[in-house]
This record gives sequence, C-alpha cells and structure tokens, in this order.
Amino acid sequence: MKVVILAGGYGSRIADYSELPKPMIPIGKYPIIVHIMKIYIKYGFKDFVIPIGYKGKIIQNYFKKNKKKFKDCNIKIINTGINSLTGTRLKKIKKFLTDDNFMLTYGDGLSDINLHKLVKFHEKHKKVVTLTAVHPPARFGELKLSGNVVKSFQEKPQLQDGWINGGFFVLNKKFIDYIPKKNVQIEREPLIKATEKKQFMAYKHTSFWYCIDNRRDLKVIERMCVGGKEPWNKSS
Repeated sequence: MKVVILAGGYGSRIADYSELPKPMIPIGKYPIIVHIMKIYIKYGFKDFVIPIGYKGKIIQNYFKKNKKKFKDCNIKIINTGINSLTGTRLKKIKKFLTDDNFMLTYGDGLSDINLHKLVKFHEKHKKVVTLTAVHPPARFGELKLSGNVVKSFQEKPQLQDGWINGGFFVLNKKFIDYIPKKNVQIEREPLIKATEKKQFMAYKHTSFWYCIDNRRDLKVIERMCVGGKEPWNKSS
C-alpha cells in the first residue's frame, strides 16, 4: 500500500528553521519526515509518494544524497506547487495512486500508532475515509499533588477529553473525487463531503501522538528525545 506524506508546508512558525520546508526540520539526527517514514517502514510500508512545494528542492536533494539509506524503499517525490493546499496536492498526484486504498499523513505529526491495526480497521468497515482520532496534548504541564507536595509532573500530557484529527489516514482512491478543482484543504470540502455521504470513520488512538506546529512544540519533542528515546517508537 502506498504512503503519501504531505511535505509542501512552510516552517514559518518555527523561527529558527524558517528557511526549511517544515518536514525537513531536524529532530536529533533526522528531519521530521524521516522519523515519519520510519514509523511506516517499521510496519512494512515502504512505497512513498511525497508531494512537495515550499523549498521542495531541499527535500529532493536530501533523498538524493541519502539514496543508499533508503535503498529498500520506493520514494517518488512530486512537485505540486508552492501555493497548493493539501487537498489540491493530493489531487495532483492522483495518477501515482493506483491501488484501491492508500495511506496519507501530514509532514509534522508523530505517533506510536499500530498501522496494521489501522489498516485492518479500514478494510473491515469498507468506507472511503479512515482518520486517526487522537486526544490533543495539554497546553501546560500537569501536576499531581498530595497536599502541597508534587508527586509527579508531566510536560504537555495527552488530554483525555475530546478528539482531534491526528492525520494517519487510510483512504480509498474514491476520496480524490471528493476534491474540487479549486485550491482546497483536505479538511474542508473533501472531508465534509465524506461526512455527508456517511463515508467517514475514526480510528481512536489513545497512546502517543504529537504534532510539531511551532517552536515550543519542537523544544518539547526535543526534550522527550533526550538520551536517544523516541516516544513514537515503542522499541526505542
């Protein structure tokens, strides 16, 4: 099954790396996009389609330079334009998505999701769209107190109330027909149409998930990785 990683976004909200496309911002030894790819590779998914936009040449050059590291993968990088929104990027790569189903995720989110269970869920319900629903991280650290004594502290824990779009989609190729010709986000008309047609299911994931949206998020994820730990990789 092919994996689409949306990699056309700006890194403008992460000031130290505004010259890079967001998926190329480093976490430890590797850029975000490689950490995402490793999540899929762990489950045997090695056929990647990467639509690029802003400073996409940096992404192309990275994979060209590191070709040997990804020798077991099939990586197709497609320039979908600087100003294209996520839905439009997906529509522009339609011809490369030849199977009935494919996976898709954003180029800034990490998770310890079990992809085999996700795919099995999608195949069982046979709807067009499966989205991974997650609890959002808290904005602030959580204290557990006994009187005035701090018993534990967790920085930006996962909340237990409410669900949000965590990416990590499985989509039937019919979804691309929901995307209009105008420049559009996946989350607008396409997913609204899937909802109206009752073709939209949510796979609930309650373990680790994190989106690197700004400089603060990057600093938090860097602290999580101290000592070589990768909370999105349970085997690390």
